[in-house]
Amino acid sequence: MKFDRLLSIMLLLQHRDLIQARELAERLEVSPRTIYRDVEALSAAGVPVYAERGKHGGIGLLAGFRTDVTGLTTDEARALFVLASQGAHSALGLDHAHGTALRKVMADLPAPHRPAAELTSRRILVDPDRWLAGPRPEADLETLRAAVFTDRRLRIRYRHSDQATLRTYTVDPYGLVAKAGTWYLVADHRGRPRLFRTDRLSGVSVMPAEARRRQGVELEQVWKELRRQVEDRSEGVRIAVRVRRERLDMVTRIAGAYFAGPPEPLEDEPEWMSVHLTYPVLEAIRHLLQFGASVEVTGPPEARAELLRASAEIAEMYGVA
Repeated sequence: MKFDRLLSIMLLLQHRDLIQARELAERLEVSPRTIYRDVEALSAAGVPVYAERGKHGGIGLLAGFRTDVTGLTTDEARALFVLASQGAHSALGLDHAHGTALRKVMADLPAPHRPAAELTSRRILVDPDRWLAGPRPEADLETLRAAVFTDRRLRIRYRHSDQATLRTYTVDPYGLVAKAGTWYLVADHRGRPRLFRTDRLSGVSVMPAEARRRQGVELEQVWKELRRQVEDRSEGVRIAVRVRRERLDMVTRIAGAYFAGPPEPLEDEPEWMSVHLTYPVLEAIRHLLQFGASVEVTGPPEARAELLRASAEIAEMYGVA
């Protein structure tokens, strides 16, 4: 709708001195000609909007002009107040700022939308942490936040999951990402994207030098690339297993991230389900031993041999002949 687009243009212009019409058109999915018509409409309505010609020109608002949020719809107001229960602001030390921001938004909302916003904050709770996640080391998010907001390089000491010793890196951060209750630092190391769990950082120091990010690359783009690498199982070890039907939900909850496809019933054995899984390395299939006799690896032979070796090691440890 045109009204929503006009409000969006004002909100975008409030955060930048000048924005080219082409960029506004791309963000709002209209033509540059439509943007110019919208600018004329805003000007006719008394909004102090102007256009500058030339290579470095664009569309802008006179300094000091602000709009309010009375253009929010009911659903948009609800969406803002769902954020109150997500908890990321607490980890970043923004609890107080978050609370005052919501109070300001609430005060500026049209009266008909306030009950819906208040009800949403009481009826919707988003808990990002996994069940039984257990205690985690404290992460120095305050220092990391300072670095990413001031565009500074970082020197970090990091412990990889498969190593006991710490390694030192000098990195150029793009930002922080919270996923499933875990915070990650997304940064370039020697020009290549890397992912660091903040709870494995042992030392963090902000350097005076500016971050040397790749030109035109933003956090969301780097995160998508890294996430794709983590989730890509095309080169892993693929195994076939059968799972007792009554234990399938539990196995799916714990090992579902490794499923290569949906479980399928076994025609001749109705009490079992067939599942294919992909693990990064052969030794990782020892993860399945926690399910005892509820999961049997049926192939390939080297996978069965790996679990047999693991079982023999456990038996020897406990003195079983």
